[in-house]
Amino acid sequence: MCRLFGFRSVIQSQVHRSLMDADNALGAQSTDHRDGWGVAFYVDGAPHITRSPTTAIDCGLFRRVSGIVASETVLAHVRRATYGELSVLNCHPFQYGKWIMAHNGDIRGFVEHREQLVQRVAPRLRRYILGDTDSEVLFFLFLTHLAQHGPLSGRIGVEESSMALQSTLDHVRGICDTNPDEEPSLLTTIVTDGTTMVAAEGGKELFWSTYKTRCGDRDTCPSLSPECEASSESGYVNHLIFSSEVIEGENIWLPLEPGELIGVDWRMKLLRTSRHRHLAIVN
Repeated sequence: MCRLFGFRSVIQSQVHRSLMDADNALGAQSTDHRDGWGVAFYVDGAPHITRSPTTAIDCGLFRRVSGIVASETVLAHVRRATYGELSVLNCHPFQYGKWIMAHNGDIRGFVEHREQLVQRVAPRLRRYILGDTDSEVLFFLFLTHLAQHGPLSGRIGVEESSMALQSTLDHVRGICDTNPDEEPSLLTTIVTDGTTMVAAEGGKELFWSTYKTRCGDRDTCPSLSPECEASSESGYVNHLIFSSEVIEGENIWLPLEPGELIGVDWRMKLLRTSRHRHLAIVN
């Protein structure tokens, strides 16, 4: 399966350590996930994406991109292919407008159900499915559900984005996970438009962090707050990080619970929800 890394912060930050330098950085994880990589970051609200079907740890371009990225929002992915050839079109993250998505897992029986899933994508979006992975179809299904909450070019809140992501995963399971004797689809996913970011635990492990034991920049950072070094009491956070594996360093990591969704809105207000309870912003 693949590996994910997502980052949202109130300030522009470099993520080189998380992508390259840490003992368990995303680049190091690519030694077992050799079928492509992608790094997306936002500049002035617009996503910039670099993707390649090469192995990240061996790729000079990955090293270069990882070294220059400084953004409030980053989403990165290393791939171990299940469906689709080794092609740049099949590398994550996938993009439409300002929305991007990366996925870890696979849709059970995708080849059998592909046409049925594609037919559930809004007609105006179908023509933008360029590759042959289950993940890209999942992304455009998400956009179809998301569009029910407003124009995709507008601001859609974290509650609506979470509901759209959850309904997408339920939709896929309703079509593909009909045999109780088979393993369910694995649909761990991160989506963002550069301000809102939401992750869903869909059967593959994902960890999250909002604070550190002690911030290494505490003496110079203009945005230092109590939430940077302790669990938030206000419900607001200064950063939110997702990773398929715990990355060594100062960050305090927690696992997403099975079926849980966690996200932040444009104000960095934290929201946690699951399939079994209503949406609730953390207070």
